[in-house]
Amino acid sequence: MDRREGKVFSLAERPEMLGPVLDMPDSWPEFTTQDPVGNAHYGRIPVELPEYVLFAQDERGEVLAHAYSVPFALHAEGRGELPARGWDQVLVWAFADLRRGVRPDTVSAVSIVVAPRVQGLGLSGRMLTAMRDNARARGFTEVVAPVRPNAKHREPRTPIEEYAHRVREDGLPYDPWLRVHARAGATIDRVAPASMTVAASLAEWRRWTGLPFDTRGDVEVPGALVPVRCEPERDHAVYVEPNVWMRHPL
Repeated sequence: MDRREGKVFSLAERPEMLGPVLDMPDSWPEFTTQDPVGNAHYGRIPVELPEYVLFAQDERGEVLAHAYSVPFALHAEGRGELPARGWDQVLVWAFADLRRGVRPDTVSAVSIVVAPRVQGLGLSGRMLTAMRDNARARGFTEVVAPVRPNAKHREPRTPIEEYAHRVREDGLPYDPWLRVHARAGATIDRVAPASMTVAASLAEWRRWTGLPFDTRGDVEVPGALVPVRCEPERDHAVYVEPNVWMRHPL
């Protein structure tokens, strides 16, 4: 990165920056932060795997973006394929491997977050490049990513398989975030139909979204990639988010 856009470090190099990295503003819809698997594991990454947490810092020391990834054993017995449960499953695998001392063979992207005030300046692509470079420097030959297509929320009822494989005239993916990955050299492997699951009471969904959640059926929620299934008779609604697995050879 040039001086204007900041320098990239890992938390292993700069452990004193843990607080500023955690405190960096983001623009996630609130419901997306309520996945129990994510809540159980995401916060462990900067503490237990700081060498896989990268951040960009400007000249004033402000954190502009961060990128989380995790190493895991994709080719361990019983695995081999990128999981249908996507983001959730790779977090479970990574920390199970860490606990058991299993040697990882692959790095998975977990998130790339850019502070709202500097979004649209190309920082997400730069952080993706830094993540790839970090994995390569650690001896890995592949990065995989359960990508959350960032324009899918505009058409929540379009099947994810159809959306993921839609391309522009130049052959690149229609979706902007899938396109960033493709330009970095990634190809689509498969869809992860249940990458993240958020199940909660209707009161919680009302608080997160401001919507009434009082009618049985599919509810379109701003920021959601697919509709949320509402069941008033059970006082429950469930969001099952699909992602798109992309593979980056290094």
